[in-house]
Amino acid sequence: MPEAAPGEMEKAFAISPTSSRSVTETVNGSHKFVIQGYSLAKGMGIGKHIASDNFSVGGYQWAIYFYPDGKNPEDNSTYVSVFIALASDGTDVRALFELTLVDQSGNGKHKVHSHFDRALESGPYTLKYRGSMWGYKRFFRRGILEASDYLKDDCLKINCTVGVVVSAMDCSRLHSIHIPDSDIGMHFGTLLENHEGSDITFDVGGERLHAHKLVLAARSPVFRAKFFDGMDEDEHQIIVTDLEPRVFKAMLHFIYRDTLIEDEDLVASSSFVSSTSDTLAGKLLVAADKYGLERLKLMCESYLCKEISVDSVASTLALANNYHAMELKAVCLKFAAENLAAVMRSSGFEYLKENCPSLQSELLKTVAGCEEECSSGGKSRSVWAQLSDGDDTNSRRVFL
Repeated sequence: MPEAAPGEMEKAFAISPTSSRSVTETVNGSHKFVIQGYSLAKGMGIGKHIASDNFSVGGYQWAIYFYPDGKNPEDNSTYVSVFIALASDGTDVRALFELTLVDQSGNGKHKVHSHFDRALESGPYTLKYRGSMWGYKRFFRRGILEASDYLKDDCLKINCTVGVVVSAMDCSRLHSIHIPDSDIGMHFGTLLENHEGSDITFDVGGERLHAHKLVLAARSPVFRAKFFDGMDEDEHQIIVTDLEPRVFKAMLHFIYRDTLIEDEDLVASSSFVSSTSDTLAGKLLVAADKYGLERLKLMCESYLCKEISVDSVASTLALANNYHAMELKAVCLKFAAENLAAVMRSSGFEYLKENCPSLQSELLKTVAGCEEECSSGGKSRSVWAQLSDGDDTNSRRVFL
């Protein structure tokens, strides 16, 4: 057999094989649906349902539909029905599902219907279009359900998991180099702590805080205008009279590190205050608005959104309105509308009436919007029904 010429051997070794891999997997997400007032929902009619809020999984919106009188006319309300519906536009969406009716006795004997972790003869289920549903017309015999531990204090709890099937081409190389997360915030934070190269000092309530003009100007349009347009270059000290030292320090922490201060500090500041505007998070939102720090402002809005309760929503709404925190304002309006009776009995609502009368009309418009959702089956309970029967949430947080 003749030997290959040297040039031919080099050419053969230069051609490396290529490869690719198609990966099909599920993108999973879960939703917990609480149905309070089950006995009042009975009798709404066969084929009529209570819907959960929409939740997102795999790029699609989903919802849980609960039929207290069943979906099938021929069952004559003998069973309750539960379905998972595709609530957004989509064509041939393939997915796996799991429905769990929670045992509220603490014994863990949940009723589970699951298609995860088991072989499917025909593969995942396909939902053809928006409004397509998967579930059970005879999910549970109603008489047995009402005598079981699944129903407690007139409340049912349903957990749902959706796994949307997605396919992608894995083009990752055989060898890769891990790149750590950005540490620029740590380095700038060290710069702030060590005062190295600082060229500006703030006197805040008698406390001296050192900083760097260029860093502040790069982050805040207000500081930029102050340092380079309206300030004597030889001036190296500014007296701050409208912010507390802890608030100014928290603002500097964000400017240098691009993060909110630790949760523990925010929580500790709100333990003994009656108004949201008196909390550290509330004061930090005001500072962010003053200095044009939009990202910090949104961070404060997000934090305060999680702290909304019947007692705090009025003061939080007033704060959001006064300092142009529009996303937080929208959340407060919706929360207040959906818990209107209890909110109207809170002390904060009196403050709202006296100091922010324009917000009352906005609240009424939001209530009207909630009523439209209720009439179309989007909510399980009418807002005005709360007023008529004196519903009270006992100042607990009610999450949206």
